Amino acid sequence: MAVTAETAPDEGIWPPLPLPEWQATCTTLHMWLQVIGKIRLACAPSVNHWWQVPLYVTSRGLTTSPIPSGHRTFQIDLDFIDHMLRIDESNGRREAFALAPLAVAEFYKELTGRLRALGLDVQISTLPVEIPDPIRFEEDYEHVSYDSQYAHRFWRILVQADRILSLFRSRYLGKVSPVHFFWGSFDLAVTRFSGRRAPPHPGAPNVAASIVQEAYSHEVMSCGFWPGNGGFGQAAFYAYAYPEPAGFPDARVGPSSAFYAADLGEFILPYDAVRTSMTPDQDILDFCQSTYEAAANLGRWDRAALER
Repeated sequence: MAVTAETAPDEGIWPPLPLPEWQATCTTLHMWLQVIGKIRLACAPSVNHWWQVPLYVTSRGLTTSPIPSGHRTFQIDLDFIDHMLRIDESNGRREAFALAPLAVAEFYKELTGRLRALGLDVQISTLPVEIPDPIRFEEDYEHVSYDSQYAHRFWRILVQADRILSLFRSRYLGKVSPVHFFWGSFDLAVTRFSGRRAPPHPGAPNVAASIVQEAYSHEVMSCGFWPGNGGFGQAAFYAYAYPEPAGFPDARVGPSSAFYAADLGEFILPYDAVRTSMTPDQDILDFCQSTYEAAANLGRWDRAALER
């Protein structure tokens, strides 16, 4: 039986997501999503800041959205209610298979085989990105876990985070990204731009310089959600600015459970503090707004022109 909001234990809107209990599933999902994301990367036309490559939260899971292929389109959806992967093509054909414990190599073979059955022979680089010690997809029999309960919890949290980050996004008149899920870094994010060019980024561990330079070509302030990875060791909301203006780490931000993590260069709002709060939605909005105001004020953004 599929794990749904009705059949799951009474966990509330914000279910627990302790990293030690879902680490193996988290890592396997990360690699599965990299396979899917690289398929989109190979086919979609380039967009500024790599916006052509992320995935999007749906009412059932995550989607690539339509990907062009000649005169037709296709999309790949992960359904975390029925625990299925579906490939839908614009001519009405569909391929699907169940999400279950499956080695990355087997997932890669199954997905690419289903694509070929639809006449979609997509060539991708099989080396994972943005992680230490990557294993090529076709050789990865190490990551094989899929706990459907935790995959379902992960998606339920993404639904709530997407909803609130979308509200934060709507308050900005300047250039702002969609709320999207980056499969390389494995996080949900929304980014506001000042409109000014940024100095060359110094680079990031395990990320190609070309990726970083395109992503941070202009001044940004980003907010997002990590499901347990990201260096903090547990699920958390985060916020950062690039370039980081002087005084940013010392800024007063809300809520009281938020803090600046010097080792990460980011403000952190622990997920457990959110899910146990009486006002989780407001806490996340306060976190996003206060960190944005710190970045915009200290960085001398033209707030009058950029905000509603």
